[in-house]
Amino acid sequence: MSEKFRNYSVTIILSLFIIIFLLLSIIMPDKEISLTERRELEQFPKISQENILNGSFSEKFEKYTLDQFPMRENFRFIKSTFSFYAMQKAENNGIYIADGYASKLEYPLNNKSLTYATDRIKYVYKKYFSESNSKLYYSIIPDKNYFLAEQNNYPSINYTELVNTVKAELSYGNYIDIFPKLEINDYYRTDTHWRQEKIGDVAEYIANQMNIPYSDNYTVKELDTPFYGVYYGQIALPMKPDKLCIIEKSSFDKLRIFDYETKAEIGIYDMQKVNGADAYEMYLSGSKSLITIDNPSSLSDRELVIFRDSFGSSLIPYFADSYKKIIIIDIRYIHPDYLGKFVKFNNNSDVLFIYSTLVLNNSITIK
Repeated sequence: MSEKFRNYSVTIILSLFIIIFLLLSIIMPDKEISLTERRELEQFPKISQENILNGSFSEKFEKYTLDQFPMRENFRFIKSTFSFYAMQKAENNGIYIADGYASKLEYPLNNKSLTYATDRIKYVYKKYFSESNSKLYYSIIPDKNYFLAEQNNYPSINYTELVNTVKAELSYGNYIDIFPKLEINDYYRTDTHWRQEKIGDVAEYIANQMNIPYSDNYTVKELDTPFYGVYYGQIALPMKPDKLCIIEKSSFDKLRIFDYETKAEIGIYDMQKVNGADAYEMYLSGSKSLITIDNPSSLSDRELVIFRDSFGSSLIPYFADSYKKIIIIDIRYIHPDYLGKFVKFNNNSDVLFIYSTLVLNNSITIK
């Protein structure tokens, strides 16, 4: 084969490749979101003289072409597979796989973030509970790196330092240490969160530490829909989906659960979200700023005020039998100053702050 023929062949193949993908990009409709990456995709930018002159059009157009490239997911898969298995890269997009679990690197320890988080907790407690007879409890949920990172030679935050820093700042509260109660198989393989069906012992331990009655009379139901967690899409590697389970109690049907965002009653699970972008949001309808649960047949007349992140959504159903009223607050989505406009706190509440190490180490999301 002559050099000239080879050059012609390469040119023709490359030209065909460009033409085919150009036509596909024109014909195929733009996608609004990437389900695997859990994010909105860039749309075609608005054309205006101002956008062209200030350079924003070209910047957004470049992002648009990358996000809307034909067969983008297939190429992401090929790239990640080549990086991991051919190039032996240790991680992709900050995510690694160890012992069959995908996890995102979280390093180093952000002491400023811890200070900010504890300052916000102290602010809330002082504003609403310090003059009452309420009892303050707090707990920290370890992320998967606690079980995977250091053991597999990945950088990791110092969890002992993190816990000790929080304890020093909240010394007037009661720390509930759940680290020894957890292990890696309590978490989803493809997602950030823990598995609801695996944390019954954690819930019971917290209840015992808070000296509240607790019922372990529940059944576990496995759902048919496979669960591809947030890390599955970000790492773009073949992983088996996780199984989704829920706990069921006969008392759940009697609960009155009110969502202050929609001003409507909701169920303890939103089964419509099982087939959505993030199936984990089925637990207490996902990220909600303020929810109350009233139980007319509770095991006590006490009230729980719980400040939580997304991990709390799957934990709280375990406490539904224990309290007459549960007030669930996520101050990542509502400023603490507004709480008094919506709810009135009992003078003798149990107040629990429970946050994951991921939120504590990135607490800018807390208002």
